[in-house]
Amino acid sequence: MTQHISFAGQLQPQQLKEVAERGFKSVINNRPDYEEGAHQPTAAVIQVAAQEQGLSYVHQPVVSGQITQQDVEAFAKYINELPKPVLAFCRTGNRCNNLYQLAKQMDLLDD
Repeated sequence: MTQHISFAGQLQPQQLKEVAERGFKSVINNRPDYEEGAHQPTAAVIQVAAQEQGLSYVHQPVVSGQITQQDVEAFAKYINELPKPVLAFCRTGNRCNNLYQLAKQMDLLDD
């Protein structure tokens, strides 16, 4: 999306090594645990994998189709404060993109 943030669909724990190798410094997980059932890796599992790769990690669960102003404000705060570049992920990447676009429209982003 920009030099500071990109979006992705669901990440698997083993993919965090590639995320770090591509130069990302932080990961935001916008998926609630078990959104698609027990086969989806939990936030805790992703967090361990991210931290093993030296990545900063935030779990900010946002329900698809129900983004609130509080969600947008929290997302913007993470984008502004986390080491960059940041990779935000959800089921398809659309929810993260929507959060970003709303934060941009509200002039909440520093960049």
